[in-house]
Amino acid sequence: MAITGVRWRALSAGLALLLAACSGAGAPGGSGPASSLLPSSSPPGSAGRPGGAAGPWTVAAENALPGSPDWPISAPGATEEIQGFADHAGVRPGAPVGMFVSTTASSFTVRAYRFGWYGGARARLVWSSPPVPGVRQPAAVVHARGTAVAPWQRSLSVPTDGWPPGSYLLRLDAASGGHRWVPLTVESPSVAGTVVLLQAVTSYQAYNTWGGANLYTGPDGSAATRARAVSFDRPYQDQDGAADYFTLEQPLVAFAERLGLPLGYRTGLDLDQDPQSLAGAAAVVSEGHDEYWSPAMRATLTAARDHGSNLAFLGANAIYRRIRFEGSALGADRVEVNYKVPQEDPLYGKDDARVTGNWPDPPDADPQSALTGQAYACYTATDGPLVVADPTHWIWAGTGVRAGQQLAGLVGPEADHLDAGNPAPAPLAVLAHSPLACAFGPATTADTTYYTAPSRAGVFDAGTENWICALRSDSCPGVPDGDRQAVQMATANLLRKFAAGPSD
Repeated sequence: MAITGVRWRALSAGLALLLAACSGAGAPGGSGPASSLLPSSSPPGSAGRPGGAAGPWTVAAENALPGSPDWPISAPGATEEIQGFADHAGVRPGAPVGMFVSTTASSFTVRAYRFGWYGGARARLVWSSPPVPGVRQPAAVVHARGTAVAPWQRSLSVPTDGWPPGSYLLRLDAASGGHRWVPLTVESPSVAGTVVLLQAVTSYQAYNTWGGANLYTGPDGSAATRARAVSFDRPYQDQDGAADYFTLEQPLVAFAERLGLPLGYRTGLDLDQDPQSLAGAAAVVSEGHDEYWSPAMRATLTAARDHGSNLAFLGANAIYRRIRFEGSALGADRVEVNYKVPQEDPLYGKDDARVTGNWPDPPDADPQSALTGQAYACYTATDGPLVVADPTHWIWAGTGVRAGQQLAGLVGPEADHLDAGNPAPAPLAVLAHSPLACAFGPATTADTTYYTAPSRAGVFDAGTENWICALRSDSCPGVPDGDRQAVQMATANLLRKFAAGPSD
């Protein structure tokens, strides 16, 4: 986003607490027009899981396994009691993960939870470590450009042999009672024919204040002292170490896994490192706030669209900040660079294709709307209604919505819109057209759009971050259940159609 995220962070924390309190309750659907979008219970059968009975692994079979409702952290303790990070954001199954942990306790354990639906439990315990001796590691070191790192020694290596692909949180449990999360994606060996859920780790890191600074503010809270580069070699500060996972990703993961579709898993870093990382994907789904993209990441996603992979942006402000990566002592792409002001970047005027700033702006402007269909509008003053514009579109099938109907509280806290000053594919269908009160600047509109690329790939942009909130199975603050269920039905329509391939 273009300003500091005070209100968004408060909402994020509130949603995380609510999710923990309701970890086993509620199901998407219920009464109302979207009540039949999902099965009433997990699919039957239990064969075909790593570590279980023989047979091919599937999302449906995985979610038929019993979940682990004890996964939430209810009493995290002081930050210093335990915290940690991994040396990879994502790994293929079987690859070891180095864990760097600092704790004031005599020992700690690691518990790996795979997140999904699991009959409403939302997570399954896949692996636990034996007790590991605890060590209080050094304080943060801040390098040039305000880059904070944790100069820690490796505490243990976590094996992922037999772990199914998916979205994981590793829970650090101190012997003294403190707890913290460490996010990890176990990547699909192949994503061919799958709906890929893309973890926005670059946005998570851009907002991470551990060590004193992120890409928005510095230790004194001002933009002037912000970092110009941030490191993955440090824990996440927010949501007990989970970054924005519970607000922006977990509702989508639970929803998509409950649908039982063939799913694949990637992080944004995969797209930078491997131009074939999305090869053969039926669809790629970007979560609620996927803001920070390198040129290589964008090129990989564009190539996927041009080869027939459908794209869904279930949020707003996607592909807005232009970044580049540098390596650290722990590996490639461990430092994320974004000066925000291009003239500050040492590459300005020397290698403008790699200069960091915003995608729509010079010196090498390439507005994100050419891919997403829309431009970033603004950070909202208040959450507003999503106003249905075209109820005849197949996305709204079965929802019962009418033209002009207002779905309360769904536009915000950031939004996209159609902007005549930015390129957009044509023809482009407007599915919702909503009034938008910006926190700064004049009022405008927010849009929900869909277009079909020449490859026949469909591209959907929700145009609002609160779309992800509506996927929660319990409640979304400020959104009535009937309106939330309409969005869930629309999302089920979208993902099911996208799973079938090009969807013109």
